Amino acid sequence: MIVNRQNLDGLRVGFKTTFQNQLQQTATLYQRVATVVPSTAKSETYGWLGKIPNVREWLGERIVQNLSEASYSIKNKPFELTIGVDRDDIEDDNLGIYTPLFAMFGESVAAWPDQLIWPLLLAGFATNCYDGQFFFDTDHPVLDASGNPTQVANTDGGAGTPWFLLDVSKVLKPLIWQLRKSGQFVSLDNPTDENVFNKKEFLYGWDGRGNAGYGLWQFAWGSKQTLDAAHYNTARSALIAMKGDFGRPLNVLANGTKPLLVVPSTLEGAARQLIEAERNADGSSNIWFGTAEILVCTWLG
Repeated sequence: MIVNRQNLDGLRVGFKTTFQNQLQQTATLYQRVATVVPSTAKSETYGWLGKIPNVREWLGERIVQNLSEASYSIKNKPFELTIGVDRDDIEDDNLGIYTPLFAMFGESVAAWPDQLIWPLLLAGFATNCYDGQFFFDTDHPVLDASGNPTQVANTDGGAGTPWFLLDVSKVLKPLIWQLRKSGQFVSLDNPTDENVFNKKEFLYGWDGRGNAGYGLWQFAWGSKQTLDAAHYNTARSALIAMKGDFGRPLNVLANGTKPLLVVPSTLEGAARQLIEAERNADGSSNIWFGTAEILVCTWLG
């Protein structure tokens, strides 16, 4: 192949098409547990996470419900991926090897949110959320019905493999995917570019900006206990009982909503035995049959 502008333009279009097709076709999981929040700045502050609005009877003047009590913020970070194509491969028309490479390029970009969201969920046992506590903790501060400070748990601890029970039916899911710039396919493929002159390499890349963060801990239960009926019951009961300040029910798992039981591949068998088996090992009816949707996430291990 002659290395000229016309042929290079054709290559770029072909590479970009392969990239975009795979980007659109790649299945992702982060949307199941994260709310996508568009960003317009270097970081976004989620003060409103500290206050869930509550309708009240109008007696006297209006009472403004302050939405800026917390200072939890998510800072956007830059990310990039770049592929180099050797000029010799272009001259020798040895381009077949690059088709799967650019397809994997698109697959990797599609998985960018997953790459951040799932490790963040795992880190929730030791990473702070909006109230200054670990996302999964035993002493989240909440005001009871009388306005007195109390402590609420969304974990029962343990030392085993983590699993999670989530209510993902709400407007705000347990996690946040903050997107500042989704990115675009770019290239340095002019024969006079420095990278071509010095390294005989044409460059094709992508860059984006965004980050993952925590939403409301009240919609999530994390456990490192054995995944069995007793601990599932603990998680489910605790989520259903979740209340906001002043004893306001949050309607977690309300109206027959099925929670999402998120497990790594190593706990798939236990999850399916717990949720999909109609009978227990002793032949008795399984009362938890069909009470959750299972999501096996290989990002968790």
